[in-house]
Amino acid sequence: MTVTQISAQELFRAAYENRYTWDKDFPGYTADVTLKNDGQVATAKVVVSANLKAEVSDASDDQAKQAIQYQAWEIAIHRVRRSFEDTHSANTFSYGATAADGSVEILVGGKAEGDKYKVRNNEVSHVHRLVHGTFVTIDTFSSHQTGEGYLSHTYDSVYHDPATGEQKGGRSEFTDEYEKVGKYFILNRREIKTEIEGKVTTQEFIFSNIQLLEPTA
Repeated sequence: MTVTQISAQELFRAAYENRYTWDKDFPGYTADVTLKNDGQVATAKVVVSANLKAEVSDASDDQAKQAIQYQAWEIAIHRVRRSFEDTHSANTFSYGATAADGSVEILVGGKAEGDKYKVRNNEVSHVHRLVHGTFVTIDTFSSHQTGEGYLSHTYDSVYHDPATGEQKGGRSEFTDEYEKVGKYFILNRREIKTEIEGKVTTQEFIFSNIQLLEPTA
């Protein structure tokens, strides 16, 4: 009996396409935002439009506005539905090592040579990518199952200099929580704990009163 092994590209593609994204009919939404930053509390309102642009208003201070703006952009950019071909057509994929937990390493060649991923249970559990001249490494520890794809629940991220391998900044741990609004899953809480030189800072973004915008004709 012969067992046909799927290619590294097919394995990675299946996990890529298993991510939860918003569809082309996503109308955008509004939300009230509370930012708790090491005991300091700030508030604002945010609008994420149908084209996934984020606007922050009524912020209680400029620093909070910038932080909320960045998180709203981050949230939206990861829900964009882009085909595998659009994202990875210039890349090639091969198998690396298989870990004890069953995660399979995917090595990237071609345009994004040097990038690496790991796939476990049809989810991308590890990302190591060169982004704007810096390697970002993200490990996902648990996920939300929506029935229409998965959303990361707990994960961490760390940055490294590609030339020296030296860590840049601290390691951040994330906890994301979602609620279903209409037919869409939308982030309602993100906690970020960042450790730099033994000191841990905590940011918590709480999105409440989330309401979908009226679809434009």
